[in-house]
Amino acid sequence: MSAAEEAGDFLRSYDGKRVRIMEVCGTHTHEIFRNGIRNILSPQIDLISGPGCPVCVTPADYIDEAVMLALDKGCTITTFGDLVRVPGSEKSLADARSEGARVRVVYAPSDALDYAAEHPDEEVVFLSVGFETTVPSECLAVQDAAERGISNFSLLTANKTMPQAYIAMKDATDAFLYPGHVHAIIGTSICEEYRDRYGISGVCTGFTPSELLIALALTVKGVARGGPFFINAYPRVVRPEGSPKAVALIEKYMEPVDALWRGIGEIDGSGLGLREEYAAYDARKKFALPHIEGRDNPACRCGEVLQGKCTSEDCPLFGKACTPEHPLGACMVSSEGACSAYYLYGRH
Repeated sequence: MSAAEEAGDFLRSYDGKRVRIMEVCGTHTHEIFRNGIRNILSPQIDLISGPGCPVCVTPADYIDEAVMLALDKGCTITTFGDLVRVPGSEKSLADARSEGARVRVVYAPSDALDYAAEHPDEEVVFLSVGFETTVPSECLAVQDAAERGISNFSLLTANKTMPQAYIAMKDATDAFLYPGHVHAIIGTSICEEYRDRYGISGVCTGFTPSELLIALALTVKGVARGGPFFINAYPRVVRPEGSPKAVALIEKYMEPVDALWRGIGEIDGSGLGLREEYAAYDARKKFALPHIEGRDNPACRCGEVLQGKCTSEDCPLFGKACTPEHPLGACMVSSEGACSAYYLYGRH
């Protein structure tokens, strides 16, 4: 019997104390659903979908800023596809595009920079949304723009860092399923520090069914033993030191800022913004954007889902007014969103 099969048998038959596990990463949420892992878990194991979907935690006021840049400032907005349909206070980028705004889907910040180089008469703004995993590529785009003398390119930043979210969410779970791609960048020393300082437990893992089964079994066993713990179950990719070159690149171009997380609120120092010396590539400063107070749909419970206070199915809009074809909340829009996962896989 393989290690994954043993882990599956353990998770199916576990009858100890109740265990709450928060899978922080949206990809973990989708893979767990897609592979039917939730269906084999003992009733004593609760999985909570946390705030690990970058599109989902991006607040409405950021979308409002992007819409303002597109419609009022005449900028060309370049973005990953998930953000196009995320609702703002009044409009999404898809709505803005229907009104004549230039909104282009790209696959990398470098694509946006190349577009800016090919269209010097357009101001091109890339929507910089994501965790530590994607930030280095956005920093490289700024570096490349400076080296190539491309002045019609800028970032609208809403990047966030995961460690502060672990602290903010620690009381909602007994242990975290840490995202392997984030810790491939920042390393595991922060997990050990949080274990010792805050009593936060967790297991870092990859994304295959066997990796997830083993990590969940390790997590349940760790919680059952008692006391805070950390296990790196993804050593082939994640190392204690992470990626020093990627971290150095981030630190050169970005600095910590306070950030608003949808549903959670403001977390001190949990965001990343361009340093002052790169203000020419900061869309907020370049276009003198005013402060905007965003408004979410009051009927949408996406914020509570991200905090683990309810499941997607508890929302009265889920699967009725709110579907992937007609999303009313960010958690249904994103391919990493909990509501999207519940809708695609959890109902079957």
